Amino acid sequence: MRLRIEQFFRRLPLLPSRTRISTKITLLYAAILFVVLIFTSVVMGVGIYFSFYHQAEKEINISMHHVMRNIETGKAFSPGFWQSNPLLPGVVMRVTDITGEVVYDTDPRYPSLGMIESGRMKNWKPFWASDQMDVARVYNMAVYHATGDFTYEGQVYRLHFLRTITSETDYLATLQRMVLVTTIIGFIIALIAGYFLSNRILKPLRTMTQTVRKIEVENMDRRIEVPPSKDEMAELAETFNHMLDRLQAGFKQQQQFVSDASHELRTPVTVILGYSDLLSRWGRSDKEVLDEGIASICSEAENMQQLIEKLLFLARADQKRQVLHKEMLELSELIADVVKKMQIVAKDHTVTLGVNDAALIYADPVTIRQMLRIFLDNAVKYTPAGGTITIASKLCPDRKHILVTLADTGIGIAKEEQERIFERFYRVDTSRTKIGNGVGGTGLGLSIARWIAAQHDIAIRVESEPGQGTTFFLTIPLVDEND
Repeated sequence: MRLRIEQFFRRLPLLPSRTRISTKITLLYAAILFVVLIFTSVVMGVGIYFSFYHQAEKEINISMHHVMRNIETGKAFSPGFWQSNPLLPGVVMRVTDITGEVVYDTDPRYPSLGMIESGRMKNWKPFWASDQMDVARVYNMAVYHATGDFTYEGQVYRLHFLRTITSETDYLATLQRMVLVTTIIGFIIALIAGYFLSNRILKPLRTMTQTVRKIEVENMDRRIEVPPSKDEMAELAETFNHMLDRLQAGFKQQQQFVSDASHELRTPVTVILGYSDLLSRWGRSDKEVLDEGIASICSEAENMQQLIEKLLFLARADQKRQVLHKEMLELSELIADVVKKMQIVAKDHTVTLGVNDAALIYADPVTIRQMLRIFLDNAVKYTPAGGTITIASKLCPDRKHILVTLADTGIGIAKEEQERIFERFYRVDTSRTKIGNGVGGTGLGLSIARWIAAQHDIAIRVESEPGQGTTFFLTIPLVDEND
């Protein structure tokens, strides 16, 4: 409906394309009102004329019936002929012989038959007029004319019944002009009133527009004032404020993301530049310096590569371009394989596999494996050498989910910081870096793990106490055997 209204106004040749919506609404509804008033006036005028003509036709028919009945009973023109009042008031009767001479007339002052015949509408008459009667225009009035023949004492006579339909033609014309003028005045009043009302109704919308124009990326704290009325304007303001909240959070997250990414990349770049300068000065003559520089540059380059791969993964995820290839997957086999390879890598830790129930899930094997490795890598990083890392999977009582637990004996996480560990680049404190194998995290792994879990409807819960280790609980839905 809204699109049709816009197209309607755009087609108007005199309506500029930048016309305000209040003006468009005013013109549209004023035009509708004008059409309704014109239609009502036309219907009312036709109704008045139809009523006049129908009433005249009805009175003539009744009078003709009474007269013909009296004639048939032999009372034609006798003294008792008029005692029954065969003619209704307003109906004039004339009797003519075969020569057309008037032999009887109830109202000699009424226009003559010759004038009525000359004024008869032969080629056209109003559609509301009866087909059985003639309509004549005489002076300032319209006359119905009906005839009927009868025989009296061997002579053939013709009855003429006349009835004025509208004796006040000027009055009706004046009435029509008044209705037209009233319609035009009503249209103008509707334009003016509609303009002011539409401006008043759309005032909150203009206020929103002014507020939005003042909102910029650098100043996104402003919000639209929500009108007190619970209408569409209030709903629009609340929706827009909610959108601004999300945009502001997104901008802050983006700014923080760029700042953190720059910070993470600055360190390895600085190290690489430093060792490059060192090698250019003394690396050619000192083999120890050469070996140390090459090893450090390779290490930092690998860290940069891992960081960039994680950033690209999250970027694709944000843009919904990260493709998952889900299939039926035996989770117990995947967990056993991940644990086996982690035992080879984490030689300074004890990695054990507990209960590992068989479970069929519908998932992307690559990302599920990546998610489990992220949790195990974190456990290795933040668990001192000699610590224990345990992973287990057990079917839930509802037989619709499987619970995977990943526990470590590391340094743990404080309660107030557990909700933030899945934020990008967030690291609890410096004490959680460079533990065990001396490798600090980037703060992106758990963000990736959370995204992977969300794509598979996996619920994540964490329990941890400082100094007592951390346990992650993953509730994974199973394949419904009835499907």
